[in-house]
Amino acid sequence: MIRFQDLKIGDIVMAEFEGQWTEGEVAELNREDKEVCIRNDVQDFWYKPEELKGIPLSDEQLINLGFEKEVNPDGTVKYKKGAFRILLTKKDNFNEFEMWYREDRRHLKGPVYVHELQNHHLQMTKVELTRAAA
Repeated sequence: MIRFQDLKIGDIVMAEFEGQWTEGEVAELNREDKEVCIRNDVQDFWYKPEELKGIPLSDEQLINLGFEKEVNPDGTVKYKKGAFRILLTKKDNFNEFEMWYREDRRHLKGPVYVHELQNHHLQMTKVELTRAAA
């Protein structure tokens, strides 16, 4: 479950409908009823926060968000998108990493989800982080 107050329009999450989980994007937020409109390949549909879950951050997710991957000689992995950077000190360990944009540096620990990264990116850069165009 994702807390309603943690969601923003444009966030990418998983939504459950009749036992099936599908990926979608937050299209609208109904603050009065605490419902979230998710847009997927099929249609827009309203969900309660308990019917949503985050997508774990991974190499594949970062590439889909338009990041370039750089493996450093010391074994660290850096992902770059414009001036925004993510540094993994241990390869494929997305449970602890640093990210920065200009003078704003953040160190994240624990599981991080795509929608959380999108929200950090928006706070830091004032630019939405969306899927790269195919």
